[in-house]
Amino acid sequence: MHDPLVYLNGALTPLSEAKIPVLDRGFIFGDGVYEVIPVYNRKMFRAKQHMARLFRSLKAIRIPNPHTEEEWMALIDKVTSTHPADTQLVYMQVTRGVAKRAHAFPADATPTVLIMTNPFTPPDTETVDNGVRCVTTEDLRWQRCDIKSISLLGNVLAAQYAAENDALEAIQFRDGVLTEGGSSNIWIVSNGTVYGPPKSTLILEGIRYGLLEELCAACGIPFSSRRIPRDDVFAADEVLLTSAGREVLAVTSIDGKPVGAGKPGPVFRKLYAAYQEAKRA
Repeated sequence: MHDPLVYLNGALTPLSEAKIPVLDRGFIFGDGVYEVIPVYNRKMFRAKQHMARLFRSLKAIRIPNPHTEEEWMALIDKVTSTHPADTQLVYMQVTRGVAKRAHAFPADATPTVLIMTNPFTPPDTETVDNGVRCVTTEDLRWQRCDIKSISLLGNVLAAQYAAENDALEAIQFRDGVLTEGGSSNIWIVSNGTVYGPPKSTLILEGIRYGLLEELCAACGIPFSSRRIPRDDVFAADEVLLTSAGREVLAVTSIDGKPVGAGKPGPVFRKLYAAYQEAKRA
């Protein structure tokens, strides 16, 4: 069985042997941030955008960035080059480091840095052709969802709720207004226009947020951000889901009710094809 190498605090080590101290603040408090980058045919996809978001998250919780962008890229290349798969998902995590347990920031902790990768299989043809089922739930997370924090209990509970209801994703609402999925951005299509929730601290600005806007422009599809009430989601002609691992998928059922015609629609088809083309560019 392949035991992949991971980067942990300056060294490449087999995943099975990688260890952190119990007092690492990531383990004790969830005090850290992470990022996930897809790799297609050994090439990172939207790497600069992912790096920029990692840097924003680090700054937001005041963890000193341990590397320059060039250093991060070199470290990722070092890890991905050791893996046999050409298509991968790279996971990076930075915590505040090891310190005596106390809530306030320690004065002298050194950030813990982890980079690991796994083989990645994009959504299969059946999923793309048939779309996916989703359920809805109240968004119970904290007020800074724009930070890609490793404190993911709310997301874990949303994912479990979806799994228990035979759904791929839980679409979340805060006070009756769409925010995002448990680990994805959600979009609606109405009268040929793609709408997404406005960027705010209540959603994570997915890298596919900017990408979807670019793809819409390239395809001649109107794109706009606005407040999206729950009723607008259920009345939409199409609903789309985007994330690094799921790329772009059509949501064809929500809470057991069909979305639009109950099958992937024409806007999804155009954007899916454009996404695949972007991966090859």
